[in-house]
Amino acid sequence: MSRKPASPLPRAGQAANYAFMSKAFTKEPESDTEFEDEIPELPAGIKNYITPEGLLRLREEFRVLQQEERPKIVETVSWAAGNGDRSENGDYIYGKRRLREIDRRLRFLMKRIEIAEVVDPAKQKNKDRVFFGARVTYLNSEGETKKVRIVGIDEAHSEAGEISWISPVAKALLKAEEGDVVEVHTPKGTDRLEVLKIEY
Repeated sequence: MSRKPASPLPRAGQAANYAFMSKAFTKEPESDTEFEDEIPELPAGIKNYITPEGLLRLREEFRVLQQEERPKIVETVSWAAGNGDRSENGDYIYGKRRLREIDRRLRFLMKRIEIAEVVDPAKQKNKDRVFFGARVTYLNSEGETKKVRIVGIDEAHSEAGEISWISPVAKALLKAEEGDVVEVHTPKGTDRLEVLKIEY
């Protein structure tokens, strides 16, 4: 598994200063809510594996928030701040709230990108087994055929069939071969999955 390439991110600490800049800009007192957005930690001992395209998506989201959306919101807040009573100014109140959301997301993205470890499924030599990045078609005990792709924690999207590599289903499927039957333990009970097809 290869290390992530150097990323063109802001210098260490720069993203962490976004919330401060928001408060300084609006010249309002600090509130307790500024500290409720701690960055969620990964489970102990878990590395932040991610596919190349997943890392690109995170970087693009960071770029759009930092270079496009945030400057627009700052401009709106600046304009709204000059329009009288801020307590009844909808543009000002919404703008401040949105700035906090953007700053929180920027800090999250920077933290995750910094610790990302890229794993390219295209370089997988053993394609007869399920490893990170594999697309797996399986049959569950209810006779339903499902297809999932095993990806990183920060790129998982269940509605698109992309599941985290530390999810119960992924853990059960990892290292299985076509034709294998594995058991997955979920809050609903135990399910048996038959691996029908593995693709990379």
